[in-house]
Amino acid sequence: MQTEGGQKVSRLNVSKDTFITLFLILVLVLLFMPFLATFNDLLTRLVINLKGYWFIREVIVPFEVRMVAVVLATLGFEVAVTREYVILGNSQPFFTEIVWNCIGWQSLLFFVITAFIGLQGDRYTNFSKFKALIIGAFGTFLVNILRIVAVVLVAYFFGQFPATIIHDYGSLLAVIIWLFGFWWFVYAFVLETKAAD
Repeated sequence: MQTEGGQKVSRLNVSKDTFITLFLILVLVLLFMPFLATFNDLLTRLVINLKGYWFIREVIVPFEVRMVAVVLATLGFEVAVTREYVILGNSQPFFTEIVWNCIGWQSLLFFVITAFIGLQGDRYTNFSKFKALIIGAFGTFLVNILRIVAVVLVAYFFGQFPATIIHDYGSLLAVIIWLFGFWWFVYAFVLETKAAD
């Protein structure tokens, strides 16, 4: 417990406020989900106009393609990769293209926005904030790899249409679930309040 302006403030209240904020973001995202495709297109056009996609396409996509292949191989699939394709099977290979716009940079943006909201102020030590940022960035990366694996497997077993639904809507929900779990974990176990002077 900490006192702030004569009132007792518990860690639970702070995390509760953040969860309320995140819940409101979730409600707005679900409410405006049909418009998110348009927003995503606008973000994509902005990145293209700023030439920011080059680094993503040339460096990050090949790396993530290899990471997806490692996960699929661990699950027992015969996998090959090219620069931006994951190929399942040998006799009748199944090709899945992973383009620069589908690797999860939008979820990284969501993480950065929630980190800005969740870590503002000087209530917590800088080191614990740093740990939270590292855990969040690494976790967001892993969620994106698993999200891509899920889309590839759905496309492989069930076809293009179900994979498109998972890609467009399931991915967004996966990121939101990840962010809720992440912030619960961070507020419960990672963030440390500064000692009172």
